[in-house]
Amino acid sequence: MQPPIRCIQPAARDGRMVNMDLFDHAMQDRLKREAPLAARMRPRTLDEFEGQEEIVGEGRLLRRAIQADRLFASIILWGPPGTGKTTLAMIIANTTQSHFETISAVLAGKPELRQVIKAARERRKLYQKRTILFVDEVHRWNKAQQDALLPLVENGTITLIGATTENPYFEVIGALVSRSRVFQLRPLDDENVRKIILHALEDDERGFGTRQVELDDGAMEHFVRVAGGDARNALNALELAVETTPPSEDGRIRITLSVAQESIQRRAVLYDKDGDAHYDTISAFIKSIRGSDPDAALYWLAKMLYAGEDPRFIIRRLLILASEDIGLADPLGLVVAAAALQSFEFIGLPEGVYPIVEATLYLATAPKSNTTSAYFKAYRLLEEQGIIEVPGHLKDANRDARALGHGEGYEYPHSHPEHHIGQGYLPEALWGTYFYNPSNQGYERQVEARLERWREAQRRALEIETTTEIVDLSEDEIEALKRQHRQRRVGPS
Repeated sequence: MQPPIRCIQPAARDGRMVNMDLFDHAMQDRLKREAPLAARMRPRTLDEFEGQEEIVGEGRLLRRAIQADRLFASIILWGPPGTGKTTLAMIIANTTQSHFETISAVLAGKPELRQVIKAARERRKLYQKRTILFVDEVHRWNKAQQDALLPLVENGTITLIGATTENPYFEVIGALVSRSRVFQLRPLDDENVRKIILHALEDDERGFGTRQVELDDGAMEHFVRVAGGDARNALNALELAVETTPPSEDGRIRITLSVAQESIQRRAVLYDKDGDAHYDTISAFIKSIRGSDPDAALYWLAKMLYAGEDPRFIIRRLLILASEDIGLADPLGLVVAAAALQSFEFIGLPEGVYPIVEATLYLATAPKSNTTSAYFKAYRLLEEQGIIEVPGHLKDANRDARALGHGEGYEYPHSHPEHHIGQGYLPEALWGTYFYNPSNQGYERQVEARLERWREAQRRALEIETTTEIVDLSEDEIEALKRQHRQRRVGPS
């Protein structure tokens, strides 16, 4: 039996010879030819690269570094799918004199990472050659794996190019982010996508330039509009349309609007239930309701449901908002939100969307008040002063009234006119301290007038001469106290 024929490749950049079976070489060529259009059309140079002018346009820092092969600092490319993160890394691989390694954080674990690190160290020691390591989906690696790169990034053995669809400031360890330059890539605009499609139609080597493809204007606009700024989506749809449309007698392949619509029927929506788009969209939804803009609220609600968000998550946030941002300005807000949850559980989708929409519109158009945050004033005062014992007349009289006098002196409000008596309910040291300051919105305007009468009666009865109104806390202070609640596991998680 004859041994396989070997094909000797040119010497690698680190001085080693690379051998490859001719069969392997033929398979690689075949895979390139049969690769999806989006892979075949991947730009090879910066001149072919579309979009992201802010970071790789003429004269920009990253472009200059790539062209001069001076990419010494690690970088993190952050952006949605199809915006060119991997493509930029491949362009760097094609132009650099450094050794280039690529690894997927989804597929590779610690053993693969250890091999890359060992080889990088040997390469630097034996050949004084730097290694550029491209890590796709770098946020998928755990802290220990990301930590392993730190010393090599710091001493220059490895220049890291990390690609991520998630916010690196949250998903990548701080030490690695601080040693890297973060570049944010945006979705491509319509003109970028249009140029990419035209290039694929005209390219003889990698695209459909050798085939007579005619793309109607309506089909082009559909591809561009539905691609959602993702070049890969547009090229995948184009390829499906071309490959499934039989040519006419003269060999022409005509892509009409109807063909384009069959090829890509639904606009791609970037939405990962654990990712940035999830949190950014629900944030926009809640802020729109808080800002009393029902139209914007409906838009963001539609986006979430279109992308497959769990309706219960949306209603949960509506319940929070009804208490946090509307409160006593319209107490029915909480009732409507709770009814939406109960109704949805009974109905389900698709009709179950109606109670969610009703709650959204009700809350967006309701008067707003955030006075329920007065609770956090009391919480912080307790944190600062410590807990003071409950006054004797407020203690439970059912257990220790006879032995300890608990409850002695308590006045039952319902036994008095207007069901109110001006007695003290705070520890005496805090008499005249006011946490709650009613707003003048909606129903709470009535509360304001009623509460002032009661407070005045209490001041007279207790001879309170000076009062202290606790100032409102900032949003950051309230968020910090909320985090303490989560740590203390107050209520359901």
